[in-house]
Amino acid sequence: MTQLRTVQVLGGGSAGSSAHVRSLAAGLVARGVRVTVCAPAEMEKVYDFPGAGACFAPVPGRSDPAAVTALRAVCAEADVVHAHGLHAAMRCALALTGQRVPLVVTWHAQVQLDGPRKQLLRLLERRAVRASAVVLGTCSELVDRARRRGARDARLAPIAVPATLVAGAPKDGGGPGADLTGKLRAELGAVDRPLLIAVGSLEPHQGYRTLLDAARLWRELEPVPLLVIAGEGRERAALQRRVDEEGLPVRLTGRREDVGELLAAADVAVLPSRWEARSLLAQEALRLGVPLVATAVGGVPELVGDAAELVPYGDATALSGAVARLLGDEGRRMDLGEAGRRQAGTWPTEDETVAQVLSVYDELTQGFPRPAPPRNRG
Repeated sequence: MTQLRTVQVLGGGSAGSSAHVRSLAAGLVARGVRVTVCAPAEMEKVYDFPGAGACFAPVPGRSDPAAVTALRAVCAEADVVHAHGLHAAMRCALALTGQRVPLVVTWHAQVQLDGPRKQLLRLLERRAVRASAVVLGTCSELVDRARRRGARDARLAPIAVPATLVAGAPKDGGGPGADLTGKLRAELGAVDRPLLIAVGSLEPHQGYRTLLDAARLWRELEPVPLLVIAGEGRERAALQRRVDEEGLPVRLTGRREDVGELLAAADVAVLPSRWEARSLLAQEALRLGVPLVATAVGGVPELVGDAAELVPYGDATALSGAVARLLGDEGRRMDLGEAGRRQAGTWPTEDETVAQVLSVYDELTQGFPRPAPPRNRG
């Protein structure tokens, strides 16, 4: 029996795309596919791709000749190469030059560039999609963008990522989950005040400047809510300076390994980004039944449906008002929590995501026979 061989390529790799590749690798291996993951060496420790049954080939996350040569050597024996993100797609396009190996590209997000670099981005996107046999977009807006850039075949592929969540029992439900929630709220300083949670890299496009503007307005509430922002990035120092100088009710905690528990402890989750496709924060909040206030950008409305409060990007007054109304309306928070869990139930499962990707590979390779996935005996 011929075994299908695929190489999965990550560039820098956002948390969402990296978690997806780990999940996809495990599902493909279970279906008899030989998987090699190419990514910067440090990502192996974080995502344990060999633990999913995949081979791991460290390749630097850059497009210099040495990195492209290393990638070309790994891809030479593949039946399908699958790049995740624009940077990975560009490196694969270079590595596969002159080879007859089909390239699949998944666009997980939209790269944010302004000024003169915006035209360069357009050219890179055009080259990446035209080198691809199939482009998979994680939201409709990305599919449309790929088609505008000249993709021969662009399809919607709303991927599932593993629910890393936890143990978040309702705050009034008793038991170990409630104990953990109480300890976390005490640790953060939110025992007798509302707790708001935002998670993500501290970069300009994440909208945290607007979020701090909203936090300034929340000082008028009684009790004053505490905003906790978990993440690292180049804006950390500037944001902390504003928090200190303006006396904002905000804590920057840095990167956290317990994001699920943080969300389970929150009264409201906040997503102020300039653009998102299938935000991890939004997915985890809705799965946990935590009310979400998010910007109506990119794939967010498509992802959350009616299960979140949506506001315009960059509008601190609208953001502040939406959060304040939720904090003052327990019934609305409960309704959103229930709606969030229902909405999460409509998203594709990891198994369905793997099946869709494998069907694309089969089209491109004219079908490799392989055993059915193992049945769940649990």
